[in-house]
Amino acid sequence: MDTSKKTAGEVAGGGIMAARTSRRSFLKGLSLAAAAGSAGLMTGCSGSGLVPEEIKLKWEEYFKSNYRLMTQEEKDATVARLVRLAKLRHGLDVQISNQEPREQVLFGYAFNISRCKGYMDCVEACVRENNLDRRGKTQYIRIFEMDPGQLDPTAGDGQFFHQVPAANKFYMGVQCYHCEDAPCIKACPTKATWREPDGIVVVDYDWCIGCRYCLAACPYWGRRFNWGDPQVPKEEINRKQHYLGNRLRMRGVMEKCTFCIQRTRQGQLPACADACPTGSRVFGNLLDPDSEIRYVLKNKKVFRFKEELHTDPKFWYFMD
Repeated sequence: MDTSKKTAGEVAGGGIMAARTSRRSFLKGLSLAAAAGSAGLMTGCSGSGLVPEEIKLKWEEYFKSNYRLMTQEEKDATVARLVRLAKLRHGLDVQISNQEPREQVLFGYAFNISRCKGYMDCVEACVRENNLDRRGKTQYIRIFEMDPGQLDPTAGDGQFFHQVPAANKFYMGVQCYHCEDAPCIKACPTKATWREPDGIVVVDYDWCIGCRYCLAACPYWGRRFNWGDPQVPKEEINRKQHYLGNRLRMRGVMEKCTFCIQRTRQGQLPACADACPTGSRVFGNLLDPDSEIRYVLKNKKVFRFKEELHTDPKFWYFMD
C-alpha cells in the first residue's frame, strides 16, 4: 500500500468546501421535491430515481436525533433502517451493531517502538476492517521512520519507500489517541463527536457538518475528511459494522480511528493489533489490573506524545 500520500483532508488548503451529500443537501433536495408536489415525492415520481420505500427510510433517517440522545428503541430503529437502506442501495446484507459500552471497561493502547519493524500490516488491516476509502487512500494509521534518539514523529519520515526494517532506524505509529480531554470534542459546534464511557471518541456521521474544526484542533493528526464519496469495492466491504464505527460513510464528513469499536466491544482486539506480526501493539482494559496493558504501564518505560498539552491520551509508547 502506498503510505506516502496524505489524505485529501490533510493536504487540501482553504477554499470553499465541496458540496455535501448528507444532511444539508438531502434536506435541500426534499424541499425542492416538496415544492414539486408531495404526491410525486411519496410515489417516487419526482425524478429522484429512488423507490418509495427508500425515500421513506431516508426521510426518517435524516430527521432522527443525535445518536447519543436517542433511546435504545430509537437506536434499534435507526440500525434497522440503515440495514434496509444498505440492501436497497447496494444489494448488501450488512450487520450493524449499536452495542453500548461494557461496564467497568476503559480502553487503552500501548505501542512498543523497540519491536515495530515498519511492515505496515496494521495499516492494511485497518483499511480493510474499517471500510476506508480506497480511491483517496484514506488511512487512520501513519508509521514514521525515526532516527535513534528521536521521540517526536514530526521529526521522522512518514513517506519512506524502501525495504524495512532499515539499518539504524526505528518505527513509531500514530493514530487517534482517544484523549480524556480531547480538543476535537471541544471544537465540534454540533456535538457530533464525543467520548464514550469506555474511552472511545466517536463521531455521529449523520450529525457532522464537515466544518473540520476537529481536524484543526487535533494535535495528533487523528481526523480524516471525506472530500468525495468514499469508494470501497463491493466485494471488499466489511459487512460487520457498528453505527459509530465502520459503517459506510459519505462525502463531507469527518471520520477517525474508533479502536475498532465493532470488534473491541465484542471482546476482540482492534484489527491493527490483531494483524501486527511483531507484537508491537498492546490493547486492553485499563480498569483490569491483570490486563496486559496494565502490566506494560507498570513495568515498562512509557511516555505519551505531546504530554505537555494535557489532553490525557489513552495511547502510550514504550520500549523493552
